[in-house]
Amino acid sequence: MKINGYPSREKLKKKSEIDLLFKKGKWLSVDNLRIIYFSSSEKHPIESCKIGVSVSKKFFKKAVDRNRIKRLLRESYRLNKATYFDAFGEQTLAMLFWVSKDLPEHFSDVEKQFINLCKKKKG
Repeated sequence: MKINGYPSREKLKKKSEIDLLFKKGKWLSVDNLRIIYFSSSEKHPIESCKIGVSVSKKFFKKAVDRNRIKRLLRESYRLNKATYFDAFGEQTLAMLFWVSKDLPEHFSDVEKQFINLCKKKKG
């Protein structure tokens, strides 16, 4: 098993989980990155971490641009899983959003914002 993988069991896909996330989740923002997360509770147990990504069609009309940003968001999560788990825990539902109208210049910009988001939650 790969340490830095992003297997399908970690992908947020079920409508019921997404509805729960938007109904009970908490929002957190740093620069151009926003997250909604929901940690496991007795009433709503979650077996593992699941995360999804989304980019607004309103800001990015071209699918290639949206897909690039989504790839960058998934990659920043994949490479910084340990930081994410320290901040949010291993039994969470989360969804990342890119809220800027500008395309990120480099992957390092997205990764830096993701790490800052995790630090903001932790500290």
